[in-house]
Order: sequence, then C-alpha cells, then structure tokens
Amino acid sequence: MPESGPPERRGDPNVAVLLTWFVPGAGHLYLGRARLALVAFLLVEGLYALGWFLADGRAFEFLNPDLRGPLATLLAPEAGNLGAMVLHLRTSGFGSDEPLPFPTWIHLGSMLSALSGLLNVCLCTWAHLEARGVRPTRPGRHPVYLLLCAWLVPGLGHWLQGRRRRAAMVFLMLVGLFAVGTWLAAGTNLSRERHFYYWSGQFLLGAPALVTEMLSGRPPVASELPHVDVGLLYACMGGLLNVLAMLDVFGVAEQRLAGDEHAEGRLSGAGEVAA
Repeated sequence: MPESGPPERRGDPNVAVLLTWFVPGAGHLYLGRARLALVAFLLVEGLYALGWFLADGRAFEFLNPDLRGPLATLLAPEAGNLGAMVLHLRTSGFGSDEPLPFPTWIHLGSMLSALSGLLNVCLCTWAHLEARGVRPTRPGRHPVYLLLCAWLVPGLGHWLQGRRRRAAMVFLMLVGLFAVGTWLAAGTNLSRERHFYYWSGQFLLGAPALVTEMLSGRPPVASELPHVDVGLLYACMGGLLNVLAMLDVFGVAEQRLAGDEHAEGRLSGAGEVAA
C-alpha cells in the first residue's frame, strides 16, 4: 500500500525567512503567494508606520542614553521587523538631543511598532512552513494561528489543542509571575520609558501585560521601592517563559499536522489500491 512522501518543497525555507524578516511579505512573494504577500506587507508595515507616526519616531528615545548603540535595539520587539526598524533608526535615530516633551500617544505608538515586529516573526514562521510545502487544510489547526494565540493569552494555544490542564498551568504560572512582579515593582515595570528592556521581555506575555499597562495609567513613583529589581525580573520572566510555551504549542501543532498529512496519504493510497 503506497504511503505519502514528504511535502514538496516550494522554495528554500531560509531564503523565505530572511526575505520576510527584511520586508514583510517578501518571503511569500518569493514562494508565489502574491496576494498574501501584499496583505502581509500592508498589515505589518501599516502597524509600524502608525506606531512611528503616533510616537513621532521617538519610541527608541525611551532607551537610556548610556545603552544606545548600533545594536541596542536588537533586543526590542521591533527587531522582528528588521527592515522597518533599520529605516526607523536611520531616519529618526534615538530621537532629539534636546529634552522635548513626548507626544501624547507615544506609548500606544510604541506598542504598535512592537506588535509589528512580533507579527512579522509569525510571518517568518509561516513563510518557512510554506517553503517546506506544509499547508494545513483547516485554519484552526494552523501552527502559526496557534502560535499567535499562545502569545496573545498564555495557555490559549494549549487550550485550543485540547491540552486543557497544561493550558491552566501555563496561564496561572506566567500571569501569576507577572502579577507578583507588577506588585513588587509597584507598577513601574509597566512603563517602557522607565525600563526599556524589561518592558520588551514582558511584552512577550501578550494581552495580560498590554491590557494591564493601558489600565494602570503608568503610576508615578511616590516612594522608595525596596523590591523593585525583583519585581522587574519576575514580570520580565513571565514574558520570556511564554516564549517556551509558544514553542511547545508550535512543536505539537507541527507534529499533529504531519500526522494528519500522513494519515490522509495513507487513506488516499488505500483508495487507489481498492479502485
């Protein structure tokens, strides 16, 4: 009874990823998916452009002057959209040398440009799958969709995969870690202006971190905070550990997808033999 072989490659996965990293949608264009490439480019670059506009190009001015340098922003979420970030740095740099007041919407603009980078990482992953010939037939089972859900709400990707116990554990542990950290830091971790790199780490926790920041109003510091460093570490670790949870979701999604394709190949082969 014939069995299905590996999916037919549509291109070099590494080339597709690198093209997407520099220009969102370029990897899909390379693979012949012009319409998807256009939508991806408009969405990802549109988010970055809107964030740039709202922040007046000054989001990287949050970074401490002592830490600024050619590679300083590679640890920021915007690095996922490398081409836009490089253009941003070449055009606006780290903002004005004069102590000017920040634009009203700079924090929202900073979130949008960071979101652009994260979405482009998901596009890179999608391009890699496409290049390998992996194309799920059911959108709800798509590894990239589950990966994005796992970022948006810790544990959601596991929940959608039917791994409910692990989903609850991931959510309670990571969101709990973030909540304890926010309490110890008295909410100072919620400001990218105060803690540029710690904020970048907790951004990876998704909606819990972003919604908490928007609702908090970024409270001012009114007294000495003895446990602020521990709080910053806890909140940041919640986001970084979510990356491991996202990789777990993606790995299981890929394995199940390969199993579905193998099963469909076997059924197709059995039908041909019976005919």
